[in-house]
Amino acid sequence: MAIPLRTEIALLSVMMATATVAAPRLRATAKPGIQKRSFGKLSNGTPIQLYVLTNKNGMQVAITNFGARVVSIRVPDRKGKLGDVALGYGSVTKYEDDTTYFGAIAGRYANRIAKGKFTLDGVTYHLPINDGPNSLHGGKIGFDKKVWTARELRGANPALELTLVSPNGDQGYPGTLHVRVIYTVTANNSLRIQYRATTDKPTVINLTNHTYFNLDGEGSGSILPTILTINADYYTPTDDTQIPTGKIVSVKGTPFDFLKPTEVGARINEKNTQLEYAKGYDDNWVLNRDDKKGLVFAARAYDPRSGRVLTVYTTEPGIQFYTGNYLSDKIIGKHGHVYGYRTGFTLETQHYPDSPNHPNFPSTVLNPGQVYRQTTVFRFSTR
Repeated sequence: MAIPLRTEIALLSVMMATATVAAPRLRATAKPGIQKRSFGKLSNGTPIQLYVLTNKNGMQVAITNFGARVVSIRVPDRKGKLGDVALGYGSVTKYEDDTTYFGAIAGRYANRIAKGKFTLDGVTYHLPINDGPNSLHGGKIGFDKKVWTARELRGANPALELTLVSPNGDQGYPGTLHVRVIYTVTANNSLRIQYRATTDKPTVINLTNHTYFNLDGEGSGSILPTILTINADYYTPTDDTQIPTGKIVSVKGTPFDFLKPTEVGARINEKNTQLEYAKGYDDNWVLNRDDKKGLVFAARAYDPRSGRVLTVYTTEPGIQFYTGNYLSDKIIGKHGHVYGYRTGFTLETQHYPDSPNHPNFPSTVLNPGQVYRQTTVFRFSTR
């Protein structure tokens, strides 16, 4: 029997407050820390590094400074066996030409901006077009294609800081933007991502992490059996180029209602205009924040095959759920695994797509003297 969403949210709040009790029951035999090693070279000869963060339970998250990407996430299944649940590649070579955004920090503006333009303070800015008629994830050379500066942080939990300076005019965006992202692997098997940015000129910003998850293990096949909950009464429908119409519509009575745990594949092939536009799910849900500040429960994914559970908390107003509708058998990932159609899903915490062109959406404007901050937590457990 499905648990009512309000009850589930209350239970999740207790879980967050008592994380040491709710953490997966693994023997604490691993030595927490960070290992650094080569991840290959870019075509221009630039050496790229891989940082493996390990907590006391043995959970491991590998991150590269190319695109500030999550390369792998190793967490236990219900039997305690570790497995990698993040799609990706074994070296930087394939990431350089990749268009999937596997594991990357997407920016300067994650998601889409209509026709690659927006107006700010009376000035119209033009961005590269790289997704039909629109600009996607920052343009042709977004943050996913940048070499970030990495620094290991000392503390109770292994953490990696990645910084980037995006100059004025980068991909058409105004202002020199200083960006910092901190990945932390915590003792309760969470991956915490903290974002910070400042600018010297008014600009727009929307950052997210673009990890593709398969909780049965990367390369294991379809994600359609995954059972999903999204804490959202509304979503933002789009036109046929996947740009929001500006309307905020109830999920009730639609295939977008995940208020109760529902199998991802249950309605994905229904005759529905929005599903047809994206060839599946690739939409923004308006999270139920109830005017709360700080972290709120956003989504939960449960894989009945492995018993793995992924719970997402965020400070952001929206979340993009994407079901890997454009993955194909031509994509060969780690260990020679084929990443075919709908073999990975994303839960991208974010502001809404095309917000600069919709005054009724939460603002994504960042001015000098202000600080952009957001936090997202991906917590792993088993059932």
